[in-house]
Amino acid sequence: MTGKKRLLVVAHAPSDNTAKLRDAVMAGARHPDVDGVDVTLRTPLDTGPEDVLACDALILGTTENLAYMAGLTKDFFDRCYYPCLEQTQGLPFAFYLRAGHDGTGTERAIRSITTGLRWKLVQDPLICRGSYDTRFEEQCRELGLYVAASLDAGVI
Repeated sequence: MTGKKRLLVVAHAPSDNTAKLRDAVMAGARHPDVDGVDVTLRTPLDTGPEDVLACDALILGTTENLAYMAGLTKDFFDRCYYPCLEQTQGLPFAFYLRAGHDGTGTERAIRSITTGLRWKLVQDPLICRGSYDTRFEEQCRELGLYVAASLDAGVI
């Protein structure tokens, strides 16, 4: 056991651009100044309740599909909701969306599910709206750094 806190990143990245966002979150979370946090990356399909139960904080990344979260992200919640419901209350989390439109349906759905889980949103959602912009990558890097550094410092 390392004694480090555990940050879980669950990212749905079906395209080159969403992979860039995922990689930026990971780069921020693994910043060299954050040494007290182990960061694990999983896809929604490869994430189970045991992964959520073992983490100290979580960052979720998904795409907007038909004004809702990606099906694999919903599948992640479907599989993890009840096994995690009583044991992860207060889990610090953040999320980012790659939204070709406005992202409001996806944001609403994630907020609804995580409110039911009683997870604690530690930063406003990052919604990367419209046409792809390389500035999204810097925003994702900052998100990863913010969550990891806050976890490391004991702020969350």
